[in-house]
Amino acid sequence: MEKETTIAVDLGNTLVKIAYFINSELGRVEKWSWSEFIQNEELINKLKNFQGICSSVLSEDQNMQLQDLLPKLVFMNENTKLPFKVDYKTPQTLGKDRLCNAVAGFYGAKNQNVLIIDVGTCIKYDFLSMDGTYHGGAISPGIHLRYKSLNDYTAKLPLIDNTDEVQLIGKSTIEAIHSGVMNGMKAEIIQIIEQYQCKYESLTIFVTGGDAIYFDLHSKNNIFANKNLTLEGLFQIYLFNVQ
Repeated sequence: MEKETTIAVDLGNTLVKIAYFINSELGRVEKWSWSEFIQNEELINKLKNFQGICSSVLSEDQNMQLQDLLPKLVFMNENTKLPFKVDYKTPQTLGKDRLCNAVAGFYGAKNQNVLIIDVGTCIKYDFLSMDGTYHGGAISPGIHLRYKSLNDYTAKLPLIDNTDEVQLIGKSTIEAIHSGVMNGMKAEIIQIIEQYQCKYESLTIFVTGGDAIYFDLHSKNNIFANKNLTLEGLFQIYLFNVQ
């Protein structure tokens, strides 16, 4: 049986992520900076052979540049069909990554209520009801935004990096910042999960995003961690639109 490769390309603010789906199964994922990606002629020549889809938050000039290089790619836009109803007051402002996560959750949960939590630059919460309706959710600052805001809006608090070694009681200013940011985020996420669980039965929860590793959420019941959820949702959108 001949192998068919389809690509899903996620053009983010910091990374270009490329997922290779071989006979509709996720194979590998590559990550590049935009400058590394666009200058890699060998990679571009390889990708020209593949059909696929692209989701982008980059500039129109960058998108046009990629379209010229990879003409077989379909770009996700406001006309792209989705497998569920969107009940959102401002759908034109809805991030493509949130929609991709929602699609992955929609297919992964199999007619259940679904909460998707994406822990990255921001923490994004997205909810779909079991009748196949996307309702929206919430957005709050992620780890680095919280650290940066403490440094930006105070005179003496230092700018520090995240850590997985966090105490409840900080014995220094740096330890206190770590405790406030990391324990505060964990408390926020757990409390929001509990609110959804109280309101909706048969709730399946998916957790994704680069900073989700700091919170050990997947050890709880009905919570599934998937670092490639956005790319898998993007691929499902491609299948839904070409079939």
